[in-house]
Amino acid sequence: MNPTDSTLSVYFDGLCLLCSREIDHYRKQQGGEALQFIDITKPEFNAVALGLDPMQVHKIMHVQNSDGVLHTRVDAFIAIWERLPKYHKFARLARLKWVRPILDLGYEAFALIRPYLPRRKENCETSPYCETRSNP
Repeated sequence: MNPTDSTLSVYFDGLCLLCSREIDHYRKQQGGEALQFIDITKPEFNAVALGLDPMQVHKIMHVQNSDGVLHTRVDAFIAIWERLPKYHKFARLARLKWVRPILDLGYEAFALIRPYLPRRKENCETSPYCETRSNP
């Protein structure tokens, strides 16, 4: 099966301003209709019911194909970029042997600082994990 043939569930932190802006950008792209965006900070989000680790989904980027294949970290972004024609070149570039370690390092640095980035004004009490500050 072609990875672009299935819907992709994109789990994102809707309280993170930067994360939300990126998701809004992806929504507007051609191919965005094949992405299902799921805000992990909403009270109705239940990671366990979806077969996800509740702590990890709040620490690192997760996306899941409709056939259940889970992608995390940089692989999650590659899976998104594969579905957005404008970003196909980034997916190919990200797979290059010399580029991937740089992206992995950059992602890990971002994952460490993400909990400290500006948040939306909504009260964080709706998600028991939204202020998780331990290492991914």
